[in-house]
Amino acid sequence: MERALPTPLTVRGSKSLYMTEAERQGLTSARKMLFVGQEPANEHVATALRVEPGNAVIARRKMFWANDVPVRIATSYFRVDVGENTRLDGEGFVLPTLQAAIEDLGHTFSHATETLTARPATPYEADLLDVAGEWVVEILRVSISTDDMPIHALETICAASSHAFPIGEAVGSDQF
Repeated sequence: MERALPTPLTVRGSKSLYMTEAERQGLTSARKMLFVGQEPANEHVATALRVEPGNAVIARRKMFWANDVPVRIATSYFRVDVGENTRLDGEGFVLPTLQAAIEDLGHTFSHATETLTARPATPYEADLLDVAGEWVVEILRVSISTDDMPIHALETICAASSHAFPIGEAVGSDQF
């Protein structure tokens, strides 16, 4: 499975980033919502959302399969002051898209950063992805509004043994 960095706009704006990527690669995909609710922010999510570590954030955790093989865990995180009592903290998948729900709350996208980190899987990740003793790749995408507020942090945990990460140059860049 490939996960392009940065994420192409046509994929980013689709109903499901993962399902669109899988379809483009000829894979049969499946997804399941694992958790929606508040949980304490770990250090890197807290830093990304500009809250204190341990403060509550809204988490939306999903599991993804390709050809019946578990390949990704993706968790969307939102500041409580952004998403509480909205579609962002409701059960199930947000329709028509997460992006539309964020925009409906009055936020306009400015830019995002994506950070890729390779590390050993946690016991929880190793169990879900069936990768005992293997490494995972963590991608943290932080979306910032035009008001310079971090609105959405998306943490994607990929089984390193089943992913390639083609990295492209941002559109419009004229520097080598």
